[in-house]
Amino acid sequence: MTPATIALTGASGTIGSATLSALEQAGYTVVRLSRQDIHNPAALEDQLRSQQVTTVVSCMASRTGTRADAWRVDHDAQLALLRAAERAGVKRFILLSAICLQRPRLAFQEAKLAFEAQLQRSSLQWTIIRPTAFFKSLSGQLHRVSRGKSFLVFGDGRLTACKPISDRDLSSFIVHTLNNPLARHAVLPIGGPGPALTPLDQARLLSNILGKPVRVRQVPPALLLAIGWVLSMFSRVIKGLEERAEYARIGHYYATESMLVWNSVEARYDDEATPSWGHDTLEQHYRHQLSQIDPSRS
Repeated sequence: MTPATIALTGASGTIGSATLSALEQAGYTVVRLSRQDIHNPAALEDQLRSQQVTTVVSCMASRTGTRADAWRVDHDAQLALLRAAERAGVKRFILLSAICLQRPRLAFQEAKLAFEAQLQRSSLQWTIIRPTAFFKSLSGQLHRVSRGKSFLVFGDGRLTACKPISDRDLSSFIVHTLNNPLARHAVLPIGGPGPALTPLDQARLLSNILGKPVRVRQVPPALLLAIGWVLSMFSRVIKGLEERAEYARIGHYYATESMLVWNSVEARYDDEATPSWGHDTLEQHYRHQLSQIDPSRS
């Protein structure tokens, strides 16, 4: 039996690269699509048809999250890909999305939700995967902490929580959905193994790994809102500040909203309702990353 052919977008990113490897290891033939391909709808349609693509897996996402970039990539480019797939006779579309769309307040969330609605109304079988936080997004402070600097948390460090998932485990889950009938026409939140972790828990993990206390410095989340407001005001006269204001708003969102399933009945984020997948833990990731920063720790 000839393996199915999968068209993959976003293969140059960390999640897309891991997904490419997982698909090939599972025996699929993978056609890598670039953003340049998507900008030429007729050629894209011909490519999908000639390669006999049965499924599109889209790991494509805007790089900045600003309004213009988000609508250009998370909506317009995704929609162009979807329409080409429909015309080419592709049967299925698997979209890597984001769990933060449950409570949208940002431009990129609006763009993603608008495309999700288009996908759900399309003629294709669809699956929308909404992962929690990635290991990479929780690793930005490793260098500063390894140099003895404090670990920054918003509020008391318990405002938010997530069930972080590795690139490898997420790509494994994406491949798993290909042959899972329950994944068809479904929105699937997914997190990594173990209980949810707060930023304070992350600091404790680092303390255990480093074998010494890690100082925690608290930052008020309202500071980000204030920065965003000031930048928005000055953006009327200074070009480029509105994008920076949006970065501040994005930062405030992630500083105050958990990356877990939202329990609308109880109006809270629910650790137990957030599915887990895989084996990689954030502690393992931290140990590996710190060994790269300081080889003496390996």
